[in-house]
Amino acid sequence: MTESDFVSLEAAATVLGISVRHVRRLVNSGSLTQVARGVLERDSVDRYLMSQRQGRTRSWAEHTAWGAIAVLSGGEADWLGPTQISRVRRTLRELADPSELVSRVRDRARVRTFTAHRAALPRLRATVLRPNMNALGIVDSGADRIDGYIAARELDNVIRTLGLRTEPSGDITLRVTGFDFDQVGKLVSTSAVVAALDAATALDPRIRGVGQRALTEMLETYR
Repeated sequence: MTESDFVSLEAAATVLGISVRHVRRLVNSGSLTQVARGVLERDSVDRYLMSQRQGRTRSWAEHTAWGAIAVLSGGEADWLGPTQISRVRRTLRELADPSELVSRVRDRARVRTFTAHRAALPRLRATVLRPNMNALGIVDSGADRIDGYIAARELDNVIRTLGLRTEPSGDITLRVTGFDFDQVGKLVSTSAVVAALDAATALDPRIRGVGQRALTEMLETYR
């Protein structure tokens, strides 16, 4: 871990083109990770930046974001009312830029990065829900890397029992969601949309490109 893994509040505000006060709000909401007073995890800033479209696209609430994913996957979103469903369908038909979709659904989960002893990895791997990246032609990055979804109510317990440590460049990426985890599980395990959304915000430009191309095709098919 080096100084380059961190960024100050002021520097993050400059990179994101927002005020320091707004940066603090993002920290409080969990969108950005603060590792010390006035110091942020650079990767969390980079990921947030990747999730934003140039402009001020408004994100959907968590339950609406998962509803949009369900609809784009060809399923139903029974937790949304008829009016919400109609609006989501109309918006999806109008979207042409995958980055706008990424921005719309960015609040489906908060991204946290950790490191842990290798002995804890099998239990963690069995706990989180991991999208099928193979469906996009992306090979699993290895046994020491974990990237998946976890229920917000389980996070503190997992951190404590498995000894996870916050690490800006950690090999463990947890996508924390407070939405109905049964529904999340169905979508993560069956929908390539979730895998494409995660890939589209990857720091690796090759993986990011694969995700963006997949989302473009999915939006074209939906229209």
